[in-house]
Amino acid sequence: MSELAAAVERWLDEVVIGLELCPFAAAPRRRGRVRIALVLPADEDALTAALEAELERLAATAAEELETTLLAIDGLLGDFDDYLRYLDFAELLLRQYGWQGTFQIASFHPHYVFAGSDEDDPANLTNRSPCPLLHLIREDSLSRVLARHPDPDAIPATNIQRMHDLSPAQRARLFPYLLG
Repeated sequence: MSELAAAVERWLDEVVIGLELCPFAAAPRRRGRVRIALVLPADEDALTAALEAELERLAATAAEELETTLLAIDGLLGDFDDYLRYLDFAELLLRQYGWQGTFQIASFHPHYVFAGSDEDDPANLTNRSPCPLLHLIREDSLSRVLARHPDPDAIPATNIQRMHDLSPAQRARLFPYLLG
């Protein structure tokens, strides 16, 4: 396993699941239904081919086998503005292929900054990952787990508070890729 793939796994297990940022991630992870697909694309065309392949894999595989995919991008889209531009393109791709309403894409990036927030706002940590990521999510699965959650609207505010409550030492341990 590459160093980056290991970092993504640690982030998933310690940050996303460990801090319960996504209260729905633990069960599919435990059952082996989360795919981490590391790609090293030469350019955006190669990334698009990898994205299409992962969406096709999800479409062709039952959720009981493969629930979700984290497409981890190595060596491309390191600039957050470039990433956001590509994310817009990826959303268009979902519509173009008729996958809107079937899949959605959640976004994570090492330099993630929510619109209107300061770069150093701890709230941004909720979407900061070791590398640019496109999280490919099944809409049906998301709808089912949200319907069972007692207060899905509170999840973002709860996550932001968790990030604010972390000590500097905890942040350094959980987000080592942000240091330096």
